[in-house]
Amino acid sequence: VSTRLNRPEGKILEPVGVFEALKQHGKYETGQLFLHSVFGYRGIVLFPWHARLYDRDVSPAAPDSVGHGSKEVKGKMHTYYQVLIDTRDCPHISQRSQTEAVTFLANHDDSRALYAIPGLDYVSHEDILPYNSTEQVPIQHELFERFLLFDPSRNPPFTARDTLRAWQEKNHPWLELSDVHRETTENIRVTVIPFYMGMREAQNSHVYWWRYCIRLENQGNEVVQLRERHWRIFSLSGTLETVRGRGVVGKEPVLSREQPAFQYSSHVSLQAPSGHMWGTFCFERTDGSHFDVRIPPFSLESNKYDKAPPTGYPL
Repeated sequence: VSTRLNRPEGKILEPVGVFEALKQHGKYETGQLFLHSVFGYRGIVLFPWHARLYDRDVSPAAPDSVGHGSKEVKGKMHTYYQVLIDTRDCPHISQRSQTEAVTFLANHDDSRALYAIPGLDYVSHEDILPYNSTEQVPIQHELFERFLLFDPSRNPPFTARDTLRAWQEKNHPWLELSDVHRETTENIRVTVIPFYMGMREAQNSHVYWWRYCIRLENQGNEVVQLRERHWRIFSLSGTLETVRGRGVVGKEPVLSREQPAFQYSSHVSLQAPSGHMWGTFCFERTDGSHFDVRIPPFSLESNKYDKAPPTGYPL
């Protein structure tokens, strides 16, 4: 029986269900309950995405003339999932992973306006520890009963409602996960997933927006702390921008054996339909020494979906 910390008044173990065998082959279905193997939250699978994973640890590439890896890295198909996070667990993971990381451009003329759907996440196949439960509403999230229907004759016993299928179809361009980039430096693995968000007109020019999700994982035994970020952003219009700053999203996370991972999302806009980004994170060891961790280069590509704005919540 799997257990879960429930901490409103203190540490209390609370049974939530029974673990199931991991799927070595095939994919998890809509309605699969799981614990996140890295961040520990309860969640449920909405639907899968098939992504190309560019893993520079598997197929290292030589640096090219602009100082980042060449495009010889082969992409391998890998399954990711769109999931809902149990809102009861959000306060306990907010220091390690943003729970409002899936953002959309607002449907009006203000090109700077973004909105988020709380408790929506993307997880890799290996992040999932599947379990089952006898509860008809095992996950607390405002979209759970709008998106999923309890059906005890099925396994898992939750099936997609028409509202989930309609929401997925309408928002497909803004949710779609296609490329994942990964690289490890000195036991710190950086995974980047870029998402195209759409184009807006501003001051007689077109502004193209992307969000990117980054996960940092300490795969070693040493305690390290992220101190600085250093980005280079190249636009197809010919501009090369350098961005330096302290930490990420206002934090300087410590990565240890007890809490080895940190995940966040940010945004970038270009006045061109494509570009690419690369850079480094500067980490500090407990002895005060520093080292740079490479951020794998990734493309910023727009697509043909600009005619319809995101629809946001189902009505």
